[in-house]
Amino acid sequence: MIWDIVIKLVIAGAVFFFVLNLAGAHTWLERKQSAVMQDRIGANRATLFGQRLLGIPHSIADAVKMFTKEDFIPANADPFLHTLAPFLSVFFAMVAFAGIPFGDHLMLGGRMIELQVAKVDVALLYIFAMLSLGVYGVILAGYASRSNYALLGAMRASAQMISYEIALGAGIAGIVMIYGTLDLQEMVRAQGGLAWGFLPKWGIFLQPVAFFIFLTAALAETKRTPFDLPEGESEIIGYFVEYSGMKFGMFFLTDFVETILVACLATTLFFGGWQIPGLSVAGFNFFGHLIAVNPVIYALLGVMSFTLKVLIFCWLFMAIRWTLPRFRYDQLMRLGWQYLFPIAIANVVITGLILALVK
Repeated sequence: MIWDIVIKLVIAGAVFFFVLNLAGAHTWLERKQSAVMQDRIGANRATLFGQRLLGIPHSIADAVKMFTKEDFIPANADPFLHTLAPFLSVFFAMVAFAGIPFGDHLMLGGRMIELQVAKVDVALLYIFAMLSLGVYGVILAGYASRSNYALLGAMRASAQMISYEIALGAGIAGIVMIYGTLDLQEMVRAQGGLAWGFLPKWGIFLQPVAFFIFLTAALAETKRTPFDLPEGESEIIGYFVEYSGMKFGMFFLTDFVETILVACLATTLFFGGWQIPGLSVAGFNFFGHLIAVNPVIYALLGVMSFTLKVLIFCWLFMAIRWTLPRFRYDQLMRLGWQYLFPIAIANVVITGLILALVK
């Protein structure tokens, strides 16, 4: 029992260490990718021992600045709620990763280790519950600041997040119907093998409509361009406009953590998670010839596959951010309620009819 607890703590530490460092690197990657897309150099002023290192010291400088900057609380604000709000936002975003399977099981010392922080039978519901609770951090930030601008940003943020969570949930219902489980680890395993003899059983091939609904709704959930109305940087009405120092840094970090979480979900639900076409526990199927693979190597290849897919999605989200302009508020709500939600419901109905006919 004690070893099971130790192993789970090590896995949890490794996952959170990876997520936090990737979120930190994300700030540098976004600066550089936006610079490339806009034909400019990008961040390159900060140095470390006289070396610019492609602008990487800027991320270190940001962290130092946020930790040392004055923690300002408006005179009429509620100090407790003002402090609690950023903690809630980053906390619920981080704990959602506990349900993400980043690899298959690993046999080590006669013990089977699931490469997942928490083996939850309803992991998909758990993750959505954590994302939904993140709304409290946003609305509390606007309310506790006692600022009309912050409150307006918080109201827009909560309306946007709740609206698109409905479309998000309806959109992935088709995936749940196809694989018949809410356990993400089992869902990934169900995506092994081939469909119709030549395509991987990935969700993108079995539920392409659900993928585009999920991608759009998930981007709105992360509050990033073109869905960054809650922040509205050019309008100065963001829900954390009255925050400074590391409290602002926690909201800033939450955006990147949520982006990584959405990339993990997209990989898990629609791109086979850690699955590699042709690779299974038995070995690698190379044109009908089975090549044996060491169990440890098999598990590591799965983790590498999952990581690569997540990084590709992170790049895609950054490309979308620096390509599309911001929606107006009425356009944002119309897209969610008049287009995404009806299409998601229609997709569920059609999926149910097809499954009924096939069975």
